Amino acid sequence: MDLNFTAEEQLFREEVRSFLRAKLPAEISRKVHGGKRLEKSDFVRWQQLLNERGWGAVGWPAAFGGTGWNAVQQHIFDEECADAGAPLQLPFGLKMVAPVIMAFGNPAQQQRFLPRIVDGSDWWCQGYSEPGSGSDLASLTTRAVREGDHYTVNGQKTWNTLGQYADWIFCLVRTSTEGRPQTGISFLLIDMKTPGITVRPIIMLDGEHEINEVWFEDVRVPVENLIGEENKGWTYAKFLLGHERTGIAGVGRSKRELKKLKDIARKETANGRPLIEDQRFRDRIAQVELELMALEITNLRVISAEGEKKRAPGPEASILKIKGSEIQQMLTELQMQTLGHYALPYLDEALDADWQGDAGMEAYADHAASLSGHYFNFRKTTIYGGSNEIQKNIISQMILGL
Repeated sequence: MDLNFTAEEQLFREEVRSFLRAKLPAEISRKVHGGKRLEKSDFVRWQQLLNERGWGAVGWPAAFGGTGWNAVQQHIFDEECADAGAPLQLPFGLKMVAPVIMAFGNPAQQQRFLPRIVDGSDWWCQGYSEPGSGSDLASLTTRAVREGDHYTVNGQKTWNTLGQYADWIFCLVRTSTEGRPQTGISFLLIDMKTPGITVRPIIMLDGEHEINEVWFEDVRVPVENLIGEENKGWTYAKFLLGHERTGIAGVGRSKRELKKLKDIARKETANGRPLIEDQRFRDRIAQVELELMALEITNLRVISAEGEKKRAPGPEASILKIKGSEIQQMLTELQMQTLGHYALPYLDEALDADWQGDAGMEAYADHAASLSGHYFNFRKTTIYGGSNEIQKNIISQMILGL
């Protein structure tokens, strides 16, 4: 296996870098590299700039308005965007609901929803988990009762990411109680402006409003917003989760954070000796770097197979989810340890773009004040998208045959 990039691929990398130098707003890049708070306008602006270049949907087929890039091109693009400090392209529309609409939606749904996802007009969020249905998602109880040309939806979703900004939500709802729990679930697209929807914030350990609970009280949803067949939503949900778990690997972002870790470790400590000169600590950096290299190769293999076989990622996506989330947590832990006592304080105002730092923290002002918040935030990576314990069960059953 040749792991080197071809001359053509290297030229493509230069093309991406040139675009990023010319079009990525400097103020947004500074926010990303400095761990600052990103606003909705930052994400939307970047998506629109990418769309103007024709790069709004790098993982989509050209027939649906995507780039039609192969797996290596997508990987290079993601890596260069992360390294340059570009915001993450929000996955809920581009990488989660869009593949479902492409595979199972009808032509009218594809024409209605896909263009507005790629040009940044519509912000999507996810309605899967419920207070009593997380890892055991098939036990969900949010009901959708058909009444003529619409469904009436009642129930509650939780751990909803960035729903306070969303225009639409894709939801799993129960349309039948007969048979196995999985057979009575349907996949609905719901306009967030519909009367009866209430979004209530859940403030996280880092003090940020990133997640919500969403309540549905007699919400009327047109039947035309049903994806595929009624009671077949579990099939579509598993298809979506394969794409989500592949995206959670986050190789490009982890490589950026690894660079940041090394940069912090090269700074002089109180005794004048950079921490990277400590053999034990350098070994730990080397270990996480080796694991990240292995994840990168595995991720390329999975998404390459996906493109060749024209199918969603299978149980191998669970491997990417487990290792990707563990590496992300290891990197935040090592960054915290590198900063030592400077990493202890969490200052909410440090997430503001114009925050300049406190006295005594000058050498670490770009990292210290917000790092503990990021450390807390990344505790959740091994849970969302299906907890790592559940992913290990999937691997043991569907890959190892145990």
